[in-house]
Amino acid sequence: MKATPHNKFEQRLLQEGVALLRDSIHTLQINTGLLCDLKCRHCHLAAGPGRKEVMSLQTMDQVIAYAERNRFATIDITGGAPELIPHIEHLIASLAPLTPRLMLRTNLTALSQPGKDHLLDLFRKHKVALIASFPSTNEGQMSAQRGAGVLDPSLKMLKKFNEAGYGIEGSGLELDLVANPSGAFMPTEQEAAERKFKNDLARKWDLYFNNLFIFANMPLGRFADWLESSGNRDAYTERLRAGFNPGTLDGLMCRTLVSVAWDGSLYDCDFNQAANIPLGGKTTHISDLDGFPERGTAIAVGEHCFACTAGSGFT
Repeated sequence: MKATPHNKFEQRLLQEGVALLRDSIHTLQINTGLLCDLKCRHCHLAAGPGRKEVMSLQTMDQVIAYAERNRFATIDITGGAPELIPHIEHLIASLAPLTPRLMLRTNLTALSQPGKDHLLDLFRKHKVALIASFPSTNEGQMSAQRGAGVLDPSLKMLKKFNEAGYGIEGSGLELDLVANPSGAFMPTEQEAAERKFKNDLARKWDLYFNNLFIFANMPLGRFADWLESSGNRDAYTERLRAGFNPGTLDGLMCRTLVSVAWDGSLYDCDFNQAANIPLGGKTTHISDLDGFPERGTAIAVGEHCFACTAGSGFT
C-alpha cells in the first residue's frame, strides 16, 4: 500500500505520476547564518539585524573538510548577509581552490558596513561570482520590499563592483542580479525583465551586470507573515498551485544540491531549511556525511515547493 501524501505538493506529484528524486550532486550551498543588516519583506528565512544564528569557525572547518573530500562544480555561499559573518574571509579563501565556481550572494548594503572594504579585493582575488539581490529599479518598489533608503547604497555598491571589473564584458568577473516581485503575485517573464533592468541601470546610472534571475517569492518566513497580515495568503497559495508546471521538475536545484545550514545541519535546499524539513526528511549533520546523498533517493518536499515549480520554475 502506498503511503498517504502529507501535503498538497506530494498529492500533486502523485496526480501527475512523477517523483522528485535526487540526481548527481554538483553544488554545495552554504548558509552562513541569519544575521543581516536588512529585514526584507520577502525573506524566507526572516533574516535580520537581531538574528544570532551564525556559522562558527568550527562548523566552517567541517564544511571545508567536506568540500575537500567531495569536490563540487559549484559552491554557493549565502545567508543572511555572508559579509557580516565572522571568519567569512577564511571560508572564502579555503573554498576557492576546491571548486571551479565559487558564488556569494550579497544584498549589496552589507558591504557598505564599516570594516568590509577589503572583501571586494578578496572577491576579485578568488574570482568569486557575485549574485546581488536587487528587486527593482523603481525606488518605491525597492523601499517597499527592502526598507527606506536602500536604493542609494545599493547603487553605490554596484558602481564599486563595476569599477572593480564585475559585470564588465571580458573581465571574467561575474555579477548577476536577483529580483523578486514586490507583492503577492507571480514574477514577470525573465527575458523581458532582464532587458528592462539592463536598460534602466545603464540609462539612469551607467551601471552594468551580466544576468538577471527573477523568481517567485517563497511563502515562508517573513513573506509568509506578510501574506497572512495582508490577507493575501490564500490567493497567493492558490496562484502558486495553479501555476504548477511539471516540466520544471527535472531542472530544480534541489535535485543536484546539498544545502548546509549555519549550524552544520543538512537540507535538500535553503527553503527546506526555512521550513525545518531536513535532508531527505532525516536529521543529518555535515560531519556525519562522508560522500554525496545517494542518487535516486527522495527529496523532502512541502507546500512551499509550489513556488519552485510555478511558471518557469526555480532552477
